[in-house]
Amino acid sequence: MNELGVFDKVEDAIDAAYEAQKVLMRDYTTEDRDRFIEAIKAAFLEIVEAETRAEFEETGYGRLDQKIIKNIGTISESENTSSVDSVVMASSKGLTVEYYAPYGLCGALTPVTNGLVTVASNTMTMLAAGNSIIFNCHPAAKMAGAKAVALVNKAVTEAGGPANIATMPRDPNKDSLDAILESPKVSLIIGTGSEEMVKIIMRCSKKVIAAGPGNPPTIVDETADVAKAAQWLSFALPFENNMLCITEKEIFVMEKVYDEFLAAMLEKGVRLLTAEEADKVMKTALIELPNGKYVANKSYVGKDANFILEASGVTPNEEDLLLCVIEVDADHPYVLTEQMMPIIPIVKCATFEDAMAGAIKAEGGCRHSAAIWSNDWNHVNQFGKAIQTTIFVHNGATIAATGLGGTGNGSATIATYTGEGITTAKTFTRIRRFAMGDGGGYIV
Repeated sequence: MNELGVFDKVEDAIDAAYEAQKVLMRDYTTEDRDRFIEAIKAAFLEIVEAETRAEFEETGYGRLDQKIIKNIGTISESENTSSVDSVVMASSKGLTVEYYAPYGLCGALTPVTNGLVTVASNTMTMLAAGNSIIFNCHPAAKMAGAKAVALVNKAVTEAGGPANIATMPRDPNKDSLDAILESPKVSLIIGTGSEEMVKIIMRCSKKVIAAGPGNPPTIVDETADVAKAAQWLSFALPFENNMLCITEKEIFVMEKVYDEFLAAMLEKGVRLLTAEEADKVMKTALIELPNGKYVANKSYVGKDANFILEASGVTPNEEDLLLCVIEVDADHPYVLTEQMMPIIPIVKCATFEDAMAGAIKAEGGCRHSAAIWSNDWNHVNQFGKAIQTTIFVHNGATIAATGLGGTGNGSATIATYTGEGITTAKTFTRIRRFAMGDGGGYIV
């Protein structure tokens, strides 16, 4: 056993976190929990650059400088117990209060793309809600996960709190996941990852909050501020090498402004690949399945554009290249596949109906994220009703919904599959109602 929350046996990790949650709710106040959350924030912000670098070296995903920015922002924005308020109903018949109560011990799957920050953010959110948490980290990021779990426990215990608020098995795998899913001591399951991951965790009999895949489209219509659209997209699309699930993966542009938009993108340093180059990249970066569909080649997910070009036999740029675009039709595999690489397809559309139909097909019913650049409210309204995504952004990149270029908050888990949306501490609670009858508690 490791006193900092990393255990050789998954059963020991479950037991320790289960007991820690009981102690947390029995012996500590909400003010204590807020103090623990601030201690975790301070501890992570002190080491975030070094540990993000170590995580990057372990996994190879994304861009280091941008990963550091993302991790700092996500950790800094974590909520405290004030976000888990109560609902009061009062009348002459009595007083009733609804409390957002903890589930108890929660099990969580962390993705290889965001292991460190998911552990930090999910633990702080769980503390705000009154839960403890056991992580089954992605095996390719288990070192980063273990460091994060240890740091969480160090921060909490040094602040006077209980040990093992967060735990994990030292070698997470399918067997440890099965043990977490089947344990009667685990009351809630949280998953962030692929469609296959969602199917695995949905088989259990517990409450599940699942963040599934997405293939977010954006539309640029003939009324859009094309220069502003190009400015924001050239910034947002290559962030973390397009690895964030929320980020746009394909662009549908009306032909009346297509040339203007493409020229504006190229002015921002974006490289347009030739048809021959695009074909080489597709054959390298995507894998065709026996059923004719495609999936991303994991060897190139989150990699730099120049790395992908060179691996594809395409001459890379001499300088650092953030983003490439390819011109394709709406049925191209790069449009219909969530590829998570800085190689973005652009589709020229004759009508808005064509753009909308292509975007809806590309999104694939994931109901994750979508955006539109337009000054025609009818277009905005029509597309918003039709696409039915959890996140829908008008005249902004999809990241505007998390506060970057818009109003909102971010989260390490966007629960699209099960419908909770951008998760908060309240998401991981259950409602309990306390009622006083016979006019009790009503003093008006």
